[in-house]
Amino acid sequence: MSKMLLTLKNIRKKYNDREVLKGINLEIQEGEILSLLGVNGAGKTTLSSIIATLHPATSGDIFWNGKSIFDDLLNYRRIIGFCPQKPNLETALTLEENLIFAGRYYGLDNAAIKQRVAELVQKFNLSTYLKSNASILSGGFKQRFVIARTLMHSPKLVILDEPTVGLDPQIRHQLWQVIRELKQSGITVLLTTHYLDEADALADRVCIIDAGAIMTVDTPANLKSIHQKASLEEVFLKLSSAADETVDNNRKESV
Repeated sequence: MSKMLLTLKNIRKKYNDREVLKGINLEIQEGEILSLLGVNGAGKTTLSSIIATLHPATSGDIFWNGKSIFDDLLNYRRIIGFCPQKPNLETALTLEENLIFAGRYYGLDNAAIKQRVAELVQKFNLSTYLKSNASILSGGFKQRFVIARTLMHSPKLVILDEPTVGLDPQIRHQLWQVIRELKQSGITVLLTTHYLDEADALADRVCIIDAGAIMTVDTPANLKSIHQKASLEEVFLKLSSAADETVDNNRKESV
């Protein structure tokens, strides 16, 4: 049985009077790829940002090793790596300098930084561009490098927010292999995406979010079997259609 890495309890998020997350309860297991699915505005990026401690929850808690992450944020942040949707590289620095900066940010000493840079250069085939500025990189290679930079401090959890959005199919599939290799190395991956084929191909479990609430959490195979659909996309469309119908009925009843 897999060990739980994080447990989310009743996470809520409000912006002014709008409730974006409506009491999220979720467990993230060690070594799994968990995909957050939902249409734009469903709340998946907000949720991943809260898990990454980029934004505070309005209420609720997240537990790691049985304790609230908010009781020990510094050490919690050492186990997570966050890849934003848009690569946020310092383009005036070389790739090597970007990696060194990331290592120093997480408090690694010079020897550890040198060793980790060498490991990542080999793993991600970075040697050709290592001394070049990040500004010369293509979109796909930038995203690949952001993932490499995220691994500088050897995190246990990597949060990927729409890592393949806007990329061509060949580059997308190359990044899929990178994500699979993260899992193979024992890293837990939280993958936010609106590409259903991506979640179907990569995720051990999917969490479908609609209007700030969890509709279901299950494996892609189980969802396809339960709903008798050939693809995760068909399951998603079925669930979304049912949710829309429920909203319409509630509106009619309130009139």
